[in-house]
Amino acid sequence: MSEEILLEHAKTHSTDFLMYTGQFCGYCSAAKRLLNSKKLTFTEISFDEQPDMRKPVVEATGHRTVPVILDIRGEQPVFVGGFDQLQPYLRQSS
Repeated sequence: MSEEILLEHAKTHSTDFLMYTGQFCGYCSAAKRLLNSKKLTFTEISFDEQPDMRKPVVEATGHRTVPVILDIRGEQPVFVGGFDQLQPYLRQSS
């Protein structure tokens, strides 16, 4: 069920990445700056605005902190991780 929510979000957005965030999150801000600097688009879904999304996202990814980042450029979404995993992911996928 939880993975279905992520797949649905990925299908309904036409950006490069999907990012689940929280308020006052320095890592979320850094991830957005990094994606913007690479001219990659993203859709941001805030857990503060949609608190019911946190549990399914954690269940689907096992990632308990924000941001939770998915690459939705391909046929299937790819769970990247958080900000620490984003930079090396972008280096290897470019």
